[in-house]
Amino acid sequence: MYTDNHIHDIVVKRNPSSSRKRSRDGIRSHITPAKKRSSFTSTKCTSGEGHNCAQDMTENKGTELCCSDNEDLFEGYDSIVCDSSFLAKLEDVELQMRQCHDQQTPNLCEDDLSDSTLAEDFRDSPLRALPSSQLEFQKAVTTTPHKSPSRGALNTSTPDLTYPRAAINEADLNVNKPPSKARRSMKDHLKKVLLDNAATSSTVSKTVQQKKAVMTEEMSFAMQAIESISAEGDLGPFFGLPSKVKDLILRFKEIQDLYEWQKACLSLDSLQQRRNLIYSLPTSGGKTLVAEILIFKELLCRKKDALLILPYISLVQEKVRGLSGFGIELDFMVEEYAGSKGKFPPVKRRNKNSLYITTIEKGHSLVNSLIENDRLNNIGLVVVDELHMLGDGSRGAILEMTLSKILYMSKSTQIIGMSATLGNVEDLQTFLNAENYTNDFRPVELKEYVKIKDSIYEVDPKEETCFSFSRLLDFKYSSGMQKMDPDHIIALATEVIPQLSCLIFCATKKNCENLAGMICKYLNKEFLKHKQAEKATLLGELKSSGNGSLCPVLQKTVPFGLAYHHSGLTSDERKLVEEAYSSGVLCLLTCTSTLAAGINLPARRVILRSPYVAAEFLKRSQYKQMVGRAGRAGIDAMGESILILQDKDINMAKKLLSAPMEKCYSNLLHDGGRGLHSLVLSLIGLKITTTVEQVRDFMKGTLLSVQEALVSPERSLWDLTVESIETLKQKSLIEASADVHNETILQITRLGRATFKGSVDLNYCDLLYRDLSKGLEGLLLNSFLHLVYLVTPYDMVHQCKPDWMIYFRQFTNLSAAEQKMATAVGVPESFVARKAAGQSVRKSVDIVVVNRLYLALVLYSLLKETNLWNVSDRYQLTRGFVQTLLSSASAFGSSVLHFTEELEEFWAYKSLLLELTRRLTYCVQAELIPLMEVAGVMEHRAKQLYNAGYKTLAHLANADPQILAQTIENLFKRQANQIIASAKMLIKEKAEALQEEVDDLLMLPSDLPSL
Repeated sequence: MYTDNHIHDIVVKRNPSSSRKRSRDGIRSHITPAKKRSSFTSTKCTSGEGHNCAQDMTENKGTELCCSDNEDLFEGYDSIVCDSSFLAKLEDVELQMRQCHDQQTPNLCEDDLSDSTLAEDFRDSPLRALPSSQLEFQKAVTTTPHKSPSRGALNTSTPDLTYPRAAINEADLNVNKPPSKARRSMKDHLKKVLLDNAATSSTVSKTVQQKKAVMTEEMSFAMQAIESISAEGDLGPFFGLPSKVKDLILRFKEIQDLYEWQKACLSLDSLQQRRNLIYSLPTSGGKTLVAEILIFKELLCRKKDALLILPYISLVQEKVRGLSGFGIELDFMVEEYAGSKGKFPPVKRRNKNSLYITTIEKGHSLVNSLIENDRLNNIGLVVVDELHMLGDGSRGAILEMTLSKILYMSKSTQIIGMSATLGNVEDLQTFLNAENYTNDFRPVELKEYVKIKDSIYEVDPKEETCFSFSRLLDFKYSSGMQKMDPDHIIALATEVIPQLSCLIFCATKKNCENLAGMICKYLNKEFLKHKQAEKATLLGELKSSGNGSLCPVLQKTVPFGLAYHHSGLTSDERKLVEEAYSSGVLCLLTCTSTLAAGINLPARRVILRSPYVAAEFLKRSQYKQMVGRAGRAGIDAMGESILILQDKDINMAKKLLSAPMEKCYSNLLHDGGRGLHSLVLSLIGLKITTTVEQVRDFMKGTLLSVQEALVSPERSLWDLTVESIETLKQKSLIEASADVHNETILQITRLGRATFKGSVDLNYCDLLYRDLSKGLEGLLLNSFLHLVYLVTPYDMVHQCKPDWMIYFRQFTNLSAAEQKMATAVGVPESFVARKAAGQSVRKSVDIVVVNRLYLALVLYSLLKETNLWNVSDRYQLTRGFVQTLLSSASAFGSSVLHFTEELEEFWAYKSLLLELTRRLTYCVQAELIPLMEVAGVMEHRAKQLYNAGYKTLAHLANADPQILAQTIENLFKRQANQIIASAKMLIKEKAEALQEEVDDLLMLPSDLPSL
């Protein structure tokens, strides 16, 4: 009888010198067997009522029988020995088993042992559960001709390991008994396989074969992983990306191929080796596409998050709309961080990566929250557009703080900077530890001209006079027209419009409006016929966006195809004007310099009415940014710019046109070192540094350190740092204490933490704390006015002087409780009445509080009726200023909310400010808020969508772009596609956040107590 004692006689001896036995507890993968076989199967024949052969699965605990199925069957073993050879012992066992069967079950199918027990056991285990060295033997066993038993037929010598067998009737076994055939012994079978293996591997060592098998297996699974990443299965053809990305760029951006400089830049060794890079090109050279391709590589290939920092909210919204379609198709998230939008810290996603698109300020807050939660390493790539913004006052200081923290805290994060040409790019290279790529490529040739009197000169810095004569301006002006347009702007503009486009940059907002109106007076009536129907539609939409009100200047200029563009327009108006210009409905815009720095609106001809921005002479970078808008890629063969000069400005203009680009300097010391104070406070608050020496070490990695000799020649960086720490101590924002080693440790106070978490200006943190504390003493809850006052931005107080009659009229319209609140904050009715009557006021009143309450009344009126036009008329303010006030209040409200969350005594404000901030963000009827969450959808567009039946995000996400474009006036299919993609991304983002929350709730705690 075959028992465990037979197995005990077989001893496996291992060569002591061999150390190649693999661990049984290696890292599991999806090819690791779900359950390893840890016991041997022995077949025990018993004489019983059913005369059946039962299986006895027993585990041998005394002797190591053989290598596990994770190990090679023969690797590292010299021989298999016992009293006789392994094959002889195996033959004896089989002989005993045969005798057992002959004696006890003579009528049992003679073909039952046509395959060995071991071979059958191999067949029962899945092929992928075996080590690679046993695969050849398994293939030979499975391909040997034998009678394959079905699930229903019980004619196998090896009992089924999965399904229990019923008792077998001897009479049933004699029915349809198949003819017997000679049984092949396992010894013969094993000999044949070993001989075959020896014959096929006579020239290749077993070790090489095993390595080859393992390599083949790993390559197979690597290919499967790659295919799971890319639906196309070809991760790599397009600069390391799937070819699907190239197809999407063609579909969404209508770009068929990259420029040569873009290909060269993407192939740089610095990018292949993940080094930091700054690349500089003229405006409209195609810098953004390179950055987007690098972002896609980070998200898809490296499976890391990416951060894109842009200078303006409008650019953030435009980029969110443009990249949402890519996110839907390539399965990554696109998250907007601008104004009051954005969650801190961001939702932690397990299965998807995110692209965070932020403004400079929100980007800094985002990086702070990631550092605080030890998640900064999740950001694999940071892209900064307009890197020269480092030199832009307080915003430049915030950008420098952000980049310095990333460089210090995450060595694996790559930084890419895009910029126009800079005069001191070497300083930025040192600061970012980056390489530089520069190219002067422009897709459309640019020709620069100046106009002096009635002559046009081409700009040529190589000439001694800087100008070379080009032509005389051909115009026929009446005396009245000459008086109205001495600069001949109408003549210059009508050379290209209405068939081609033109931008005219003006020094002030009022100049823009006046110039647009003046040009219309002298235009030919034929201009009215050009795209007449489209212009009528645009006027209707402008009127609808103003709830029936229409700007009188636009009402006059739009029929001629002209409009003005500056910050005095509402967001809805700006959006409509930009879309109309891009589509060719409008052919000329008069605008301020902010358009050149914001959204990309190119033109065939760019005219600079004067070399001034407000009262300041143009800088080289501003000039280059404006003229860079000339020439539309794919439309114009060339672009041209014309700078209009007066005699008094010629010499300064020559210096401007031949001067090198301005240099970019650190702004941490701007406005009394506010940036430096904020940086040190956040370093201590985030526990990046805890001692003065650590703060000094951090400061060595800033741009200020690189430019120390230039920016602060009189005082060293060390002195500035120590002074900043002392200033923070005086403001009670940080405190010093000694540790066990008597070393001074810097710690942040509660007020300091609230200040840096809320991104509150250090100049206002004390004032904000006092106002919030005083507010708790008598908080008015039956009206929003008190809360609105608390979130009215301090920095806008000096931008508006109250009209005292309007102030008094609005004050008297307040309820008794609201007037009592106004008195409590420091503005009694008597004071306002005396100012309105023109009388002197003896009692001193804080004018900051008075002005702040006036702005709060403006915001309160907006919240009550949501009609921006009516409110701006009531308070005699431009609608653009009211719009800016609303946006600033929304952002500051978000800061105050985060400020109060860190201070326990302000717990009551949390839920109140949450709702107020939401209302200020949208300031529309409640039913429109879900639609306005979509990037770039303003109030007017939201009303159009709502009235057309698209009332929720789900409606928008599932809309047909063709039907949407036909239903909504002045909405083109490309814009419809972007709106739908943005809505889909928002729904996806909300669903993912909820799913992450569910997963967190259901996850087994890692620190669960156990016995």
